[in-house]
Amino acid sequence: MPITPRDIRNIALAGHPGAGKTTLFEALLLAGGVIQTAGTIERGSTLGDFDAEEIARGHSIQSALATIERPGLRVNLIDTPGYPDFRGPTLAALTAVETVAIVVNAAAGIEYGTRRLMHYARSRGLARVLMINRIDAEDADLAALVDALRAEFGPECLPVNLPARGRATVLDAFFHASGDTDFDSLADAHARILDQVVEINERMMGRYLDAGEDALSAQDLHDAFEQCLREGHLVPICFTSARSGAGVAEFIELAQHLLPNPAEANPPPYRRNSDGARIEVLPDPARHVLADVFKIQHDAFLGKIAVFRVHQGTLRRDAQLFVDDARKPFKVGHLFRLRGKDTVEISEAIPGDIAAVAKIDDIHPEAVLHDSHDEDGIALAPIALPQPMFALAIEAASKGQEQKLALALARLAEEDPCFRVEHHKELNETVIRGLGELHLRVTLERMRARFGVEVIQRAPRIAYRETVSRLAEGHFRHKKQTGGAGQFGEVFLRVEPLPRGAGFEFVDAVKGGTIPGQFIPAVEKGVRQGLVLGAIAGYPLEDLRVTVHDGKSHPVDSKEVAFISAGRKAFLDAVLKAEPLLLEPIVNLEVSVPEAHVGDLTGALAARRARILGTGSPRRGEGAISAQAPLAELDGFATELKAATAGQGRYSMELAHYEATPPAVQKKLAAAWKPHAEED
Repeated sequence: MPITPRDIRNIALAGHPGAGKTTLFEALLLAGGVIQTAGTIERGSTLGDFDAEEIARGHSIQSALATIERPGLRVNLIDTPGYPDFRGPTLAALTAVETVAIVVNAAAGIEYGTRRLMHYARSRGLARVLMINRIDAEDADLAALVDALRAEFGPECLPVNLPARGRATVLDAFFHASGDTDFDSLADAHARILDQVVEINERMMGRYLDAGEDALSAQDLHDAFEQCLREGHLVPICFTSARSGAGVAEFIELAQHLLPNPAEANPPPYRRNSDGARIEVLPDPARHVLADVFKIQHDAFLGKIAVFRVHQGTLRRDAQLFVDDARKPFKVGHLFRLRGKDTVEISEAIPGDIAAVAKIDDIHPEAVLHDSHDEDGIALAPIALPQPMFALAIEAASKGQEQKLALALARLAEEDPCFRVEHHKELNETVIRGLGELHLRVTLERMRARFGVEVIQRAPRIAYRETVSRLAEGHFRHKKQTGGAGQFGEVFLRVEPLPRGAGFEFVDAVKGGTIPGQFIPAVEKGVRQGLVLGAIAGYPLEDLRVTVHDGKSHPVDSKEVAFISAGRKAFLDAVLKAEPLLLEPIVNLEVSVPEAHVGDLTGALAARRARILGTGSPRRGEGAISAQAPLAELDGFATELKAATAGQGRYSMELAHYEATPPAVQKKLAAAWKPHAEED
């Protein structure tokens, strides 16, 4: 029988670094008959980690895909990076799946990455499964970990199977109620999960209370289970050991019988670009094709490969597809399915499938592919990505390699949604931004290895921002006469602060045509130039409103360039009167250290202007510190942490918010800024 959308399961493996995701990915592929021998991270032979940097470092940098297929089942698995520095590919993968299996190290317990991935999956409306891996670890207290998971994430977290025979296997607790287990009781676990499932439906609960489990059909239980997953009313906990294979084949069975197919999950959040209205998308093979690109990778032989999830319609080889609102389609000459670094050619992709096309230059991340102009102007709602906070200014080490450097950076930016490239024209400077020091270091190493480009780099630049603290008026008259027609434009405007995160607003309040309507866009262009250039320390301005309310023009000499200049300088005049502030990024910091070092590290963080939010002991012998700290103060913290804890400490961070710098810091940065000279 051919595979239908109801036979497809899309699952992303996600979690904290070291939870064993890639090893589990290998074990699942082995159990599913995709590979004959499981590779190992130590030998650099896994299907998931095939990039040279991944092999050298022993951890994932990008997502990897493979498919398990058997009669009546197709499971598309995505192995994702765990390190927060490579969170971009992980979050992009969440847009392509119905289920996120969050892998938890049985010995390490709940970690920062566990919490963050649970949050991201829930906010996306995805089904969540907690996979406790490494259950055969000697120091793993599984019963205590289940209690901790329920305390942390809610009573809806319930075991759907339990370890048995000394953790050599697992027994199902949803369809079965009897059997000897290593802890807890299978009967009790069965009763708890059944109670949780049936209470989602009043009619079913009534029958269950009146006549017991026998009153419910297998389809009743399946439908209720799916509804619980959709609504976040149930988070199944299952147990595995990727090394021994315990629970691995059982997870594939769980996926087939209980995890949602494309028709059972929450519908993908497609919206119309013009008004944000939700668009109905159905996993119907007979409807127009609709697919979303969530991953770009570049291959030495195939070139640019765009990986996409088909949400609607059937895509066949030789079909014509549009990219976003393009008027001209491209032909699907070859259609692929990914298997690690390899591609397998396929003839068609149905709703739920993850497929790829190659050598289509116009495709970009988050592009919508469709076969009819009826689907013009729509997009899949993007997932919220962490903001790149670390920056380096770079330039080609050898003259003549500038174009090669630009190409390499463009390709790397396509592959990683959290890697950004900026070119500052006023400084003639290329700046790259990433999520951390490791992110940028690995990206530059990959660029050197893949593209042969060496760069000169300067110290990390912090992504400061500028804003204003009060309302102020600004004015500038641009008047230039060089013989013949001159230039004239005069602008009066005001600036006022907006709440943090509000961005920028431009308001045209000109009355009586004192500035002709055709020149208002030029004024706005000048203001936006001022936003980028900064006013006190050369950093972008944000969280303010600019209202243009008056001005003057000349019937002959007024030109666009005059009002651009007048708008920019009137804006800067107002900003300097509005008590400008320098804003610095504040990060949430989670530090894990040996318990004996908590006091020392707390003091070290306080010396870096950190606010200590709390300390704890998540497991015996280990201390945890939660803090907020200015990103600028964390330069060198990784080295200090390593030295203080003999290499045992680790930390993770992400942007919390922006707040005003201390006056001394603002004064220092303002004094160091050398504004770019410009002509009138």
